[in-house]
Amino acid sequence: MNEMLENLRVKNPHIQIHSVFDPEFERFGEVLDVSEFIGLIEHLDKHTFVPSMGNEYVPHLAALEDVVSSSTVIHDTFGMVPLEYGYVNGNNSKLNALEFHKSSEINVCVTPLVLLLAHIDDIENMTFTSSKVTAFFIPENTAIEVYSTTLHFSPCKVVDSGFKCAVILPYGTNMEFISAKGKQGKYSEFLFKTNKWLLNHPENTRMVELNATNAILGENIEIYY
Repeated sequence: MNEMLENLRVKNPHIQIHSVFDPEFERFGEVLDVSEFIGLIEHLDKHTFVPSMGNEYVPHLAALEDVVSSSTVIHDTFGMVPLEYGYVNGNNSKLNALEFHKSSEINVCVTPLVLLLAHIDDIENMTFTSSKVTAFFIPENTAIEVYSTTLHFSPCKVVDSGFKCAVILPYGTNMEFISAKGKQGKYSEFLFKTNKWLLNHPENTRMVELNATNAILGENIEIYY
């Protein structure tokens, strides 16, 4: 892990990269006991694939629920609400957008990857400056909770073969496109999908075509490896 992290730091002088085990991560989430997710990791490793281009995101796959349904960590994180067990596999290397949910999220990293994170308090006047992003390297076979106040989006790959990451959220999250009915919520203009508020970077043209709100100013940060 240390060798890969040091290599990333050398190749990315434009952004400081911390380890997820550093105290800087405590503002954004916490590292969980990965032993309860071994079956999930093995299933994703054997039965899912990284697409040749882009990312593949599946919000819920019933087979994943079957291998983690008795997890104490999940029980204590979400308090027994109905959950979806999905994954994102891919080749992304850029920030592109930031999202948040009105709930925590569990990520189980099958491969090493980098997450680009920020705090909801860093949104000012309904915009966000990308220089406020903090990068975190997460080694393979690591589970984390991402807090509801944490801005996040797609992982970034750190090896040629891409990344694999399980995503556990309250059921229904990210499943349907919706928009705000009014302006009752502070961040209502960012409501994009069910339980998903999204700030887009203008370079992310796919989300522009889907009517996402362009709210990220500055560089569309890229991670090199």
